[in-house]
Amino acid sequence: MKLMSWNVRGLNKPRTVGRLRQKLREENPGLFFLTETKVKDSKMAGIRRKCGFFNGIDVSAVGRSGGLSMGWKNCCKVSLRSYSVRHIDVLIEDDSEGNQWRCTGFYGHPEEQHRGESWDLLRSLDDMPDTPWLVLGDFNEIVLSSEKQGGRDRPVRQMEGFSAALSDCGLDDLGFTGQWFTWEKGKFSNTNIRERLDRGVANGAWWELFPDYKVAHLQHSFSDHCPVLVNTSFGSSTHVRTWQFRFEAAWLLEDSCEPEVKKLWLSSSGDFLDRLLQVKQGFDRWFKDLRRKKTSTLTALKKKLEKLNEQIPSDEVLGEIVDTKLSMNLEMDKEELFWEQRARSNWLKHGDRNTSFFHRCASQRRRKSKVKFLESENGEVCSGEAEMLTVATNYFGSLFTSSVTGSCSRILEGVNSCISETMNLSLRREFTSEEIWDVVKSMNPLKAAGEDGLGALFIQRF
Repeated sequence: MKLMSWNVRGLNKPRTVGRLRQKLREENPGLFFLTETKVKDSKMAGIRRKCGFFNGIDVSAVGRSGGLSMGWKNCCKVSLRSYSVRHIDVLIEDDSEGNQWRCTGFYGHPEEQHRGESWDLLRSLDDMPDTPWLVLGDFNEIVLSSEKQGGRDRPVRQMEGFSAALSDCGLDDLGFTGQWFTWEKGKFSNTNIRERLDRGVANGAWWELFPDYKVAHLQHSFSDHCPVLVNTSFGSSTHVRTWQFRFEAAWLLEDSCEPEVKKLWLSSSGDFLDRLLQVKQGFDRWFKDLRRKKTSTLTALKKKLEKLNEQIPSDEVLGEIVDTKLSMNLEMDKEELFWEQRARSNWLKHGDRNTSFFHRCASQRRRKSKVKFLESENGEVCSGEAEMLTVATNYFGSLFTSSVTGSCSRILEGVNSCISETMNLSLRREFTSEEIWDVVKSMNPLKAAGEDGLGALFIQRF
């Protein structure tokens, strides 16, 4: 099971909500915990559901600060134990293994003078010592001075207060992979501060239950905190899906798209339909190459950002970090446009940049459209492709075969004619190229692509 914790620093803007959805889709956690949502619980519940997490608990922000949310999927049974403006505590029963353990999402008080109240809260939650217990979130504190770079030194008493609370609860740090810091402030070397404020801690029973766990500090392109991902059983298989060719709207954002169209069209031969077919075949090859490059581009940008974050934060390095995050955002914008077309939805036009929603819509539509079996006229259920083809052909063949005999003239005698001869001639005349082009221009560019996969968008643009 994967769990993700993230201080998102506000979900009031559609773009930040879109980035959250994309990260959830990318990492696919079974449970997430968010801090500083800065929205009311009702709004956060809507955001959570649009992310595909229909189960959860949301805590409203107080004014313009705070706000918590924990959402989970149906991969496990979760029961709520308690919650406040600083924590959400649940009991998890893993459906696959039947293991029962606790997970507490924790948000340490952002003000130093109230930090002790957070540690008292943590101690009060330690009421099931024999149950495996994981606590993750933004503690707003460090344990060692080495977990801070830049700015004034952290008072020793503050670090000792945090360490004492963890020790009293029997919680040990889970470690991490990736960049060492989880929070950053300042875009110039003389003002840059980095700290490890977010982490996962667990008691001995949890360590024994999940000996193969892994904690990762993830790369991101917004928020001053990075997501923390806990994988209780590191190592999972991936499913590779093959796609039917269709011209994607996101390709128009590629610099090589228009030159590729011109090159393929000029190198094609034959009539219009033959040339379109050759363009499609060429685009199929171009798309496969683009998909490989796109995956490697985003991966390379993430690796580049990870290496930059490991370097001394000079002005040059910090400027390159900003440029890299902008490039990551551009690649993510392309993916959002890709999933909009897949879902045949117009929500992006209205400001709801919802990659995860579009992906879910496209996946649900694919599942709904798939025919798994058919029943023949004699009541026999068929699931084979050839058998279902025969059943469908016979059914529609008989459906559209007329069984009416005789003339309909007696019925038509009672119908008044409303089409004049002039109107009839106008209706029966050949379509003009102008009329055809008007229809093509009026089509929604992202709707049904047609058999060749090129669709209205391609014709309208090129």
